[in-house]
Amino acid sequence: METIGAVVGAAPAPGTGLRERKKRLTRDALVRASLELFAARGYEGTTVDDIAAAVRVSQRTFFRYFASKEEVAFHVPHLAESLLVDAVQGRPPGEPPLDALRGALRESWDGVNQAVEQVVPLELHLRVYRVIESTPALLAAHLRRSSELEERLARVIADREGVDLDTDLRPRVLVAAVCSVIRVAERSWSAGDDAGLAALCELMTAHLDQLGPALAGSWDGT
Repeated sequence: METIGAVVGAAPAPGTGLRERKKRLTRDALVRASLELFAARGYEGTTVDDIAAAVRVSQRTFFRYFASKEEVAFHVPHLAESLLVDAVQGRPPGEPPLDALRGALRESWDGVNQAVEQVVPLELHLRVYRVIESTPALLAAHLRRSSELEERLARVIADREGVDLDTDLRPRVLVAAVCSVIRVAERSWSAGDDAGLAALCELMTAHLDQLGPALAGSWDGT
């Protein structure tokens, strides 16, 4: 496991002050150490003291960056969620809402992966996702966060379509359907033998392709 001394040797982003660079490097080192420990020992088997010791900082330093173990566990998914919301906001005007959501998912995929790899190896992020799925406390938090993400996306869709989210049910229904399909794909991936990113992407695409037929098509058994 890398210590803060090893991570600080990484090249800083240009145009940032020394203090901000050090803060970013310390934060990223805490995230990586946390995820490595969660993957190796489990979430419940890892303490804040363990994380701080792995990075050679104090517990007080940990709490300067993160309020809890849960917050650091979801730091990388938070980055991905923000990129997805931005991608939906940036879709072409007039694009149908379902196409906007699907297009944003495809568009943000590479950007999400790049953002993740700036903090932790993608393989580690995917391993920790399986820890989240198998840890009741983290799974409950994941579902709560998913609900909050749905609300953010529903508001973006309502704004794009010029409808009132308080009176028009369609934005929340559409976003709930898309996010539920994504959850089904994630569960299939998590239970499968292939833990790679390509397998997750393929499953997600295949499941989303079935959303329209499942909702509007005739189920004749063929």
